Amino acid sequence: MDARIIGLHHVNLTVTPAVELATKKFYGEILGFQEIPKPGESRGRGGAWYEMGGVQLHLSLEKGVNNENAKRHICLLVADLTECRQHLEQAGIEIHPDEQPMKGWPRFYICDPGGNRIEIAQDLTKR
Repeated sequence: MDARIIGLHHVNLTVTPAVELATKKFYGEILGFQEIPKPGESRGRGGAWYEMGGVQLHLSLEKGVNNENAKRHICLLVADLTECRQHLEQAGIEIHPDEQPMKGWPRFYICDPGGNRIEIAQDLTKR
């Protein structure tokens, strides 16, 4: 018998309070995530909640968190990797190349202002 998991509801990323505003701009304005209201008991904690494609991203604040150089990451699928890359470069986002390419899965990496690693990929295996 398996655990009977029926879906992925949210991912939680943490950043220090010092980069909270820059990180909110990154997810809301640059990546285009839709901010959603946090429940009442969570509102006073800072951070923000976003939703994209039925999955939520929760941005939490944590003093002393160090995300730099970590391999852990989330992956965002895009329809056109080249177009996305151009958008991010125009916004001043540093692009990190894929050091371990996978056939049919072109990708690159970026980091949010708090150092959280994000894979940006296009799935060409379903064409």
